[in-house]
Amino acid sequence: MNLDRAYDECRRLNAEHGRTYYLATLLLPARKRPAVHALYAFARYADDIVDVGESSPTETRARLDGLEAAFFDGSDDHPVVMAVRDTVQRWHIPLDLFSAFFASMRMDLDVTEYATWEDLCDYMYGSAAVIGLQMLPILEPAPGMSAVAAPYAADLGRAFQLTNFIRDVGEDLRRGRVYLPKEDLATFAVDRADLENGVVSGDARRLLAFEVQRARELFRRAEPGIRLLHPTSRDCIRTALMLYRGILDEVERNDYAVLDRRAQVGVMRRASVAVPGLVRAWRARRPHHTHQARVWSTSENPNARSSTGA
Repeated sequence: MNLDRAYDECRRLNAEHGRTYYLATLLLPARKRPAVHALYAFARYADDIVDVGESSPTETRARLDGLEAAFFDGSDDHPVVMAVRDTVQRWHIPLDLFSAFFASMRMDLDVTEYATWEDLCDYMYGSAAVIGLQMLPILEPAPGMSAVAAPYAADLGRAFQLTNFIRDVGEDLRRGRVYLPKEDLATFAVDRADLENGVVSGDARRLLAFEVQRARELFRRAEPGIRLLHPTSRDCIRTALMLYRGILDEVERNDYAVLDRRAQVGVMRRASVAVPGLVRAWRARRPHHTHQARVWSTSENPNARSSTGA
């Protein structure tokens, strides 16, 4: 398959399945968007292997093993694999981040619950924190600041995923999984059967309120890292952060009814967040910023400007 067509397929997958993420990606310069689409599509592709459940456990494990082998040895011409391998090479993304990602994907084949927050964080390192770290070279931290920006990027990845866990409690239960730590359930006198009955009790509301505040704390910790990024990347990440915080707001507005529905940020709110971001992003790319952007980009990532535009 042609590489441009491979990136187009990744963009299609991002637009179809990651509406909030895709909207934020539009705020990036055109040269950066294909790489973000590729990373999203690859994570989505792997996630679908372990989540869709159309294959037997043995077949699912074999498919995941095959995807990992194809990624590392380039033996597959699947468009998503082709695009993400090209992205890794263009933006010099460390391969160990993908090893950690596959390790967490395998946990989803065997683990259905997590005893403690620390146990969940071990899982989220490979399933979420590394996504933020994979993105970091594309977002271009200020020269010499990549190591400083990394913990913020990892926290933002965790914040996004914990928000998804809160929003998708009911959906995950139907897949046989509970991502909220068992120690938290015990603290609020909630057990798995209470969640499986489909009724959000007072105790369950208190549990979910606690997890919402934990996610908000992760967002608070991650937010200062935005100022370390290239000016043309900041509005993308700021918009994604604000929209995901909006999911938490919707969960609260729905009185924590996450067992039989999925909280979504409405179109008007998405627009109210994204449109000002688009304006700021356009201003950051105007000619009088060109010299600053060129110095920033080539100092930290001299090969990045060769990346495919879309």
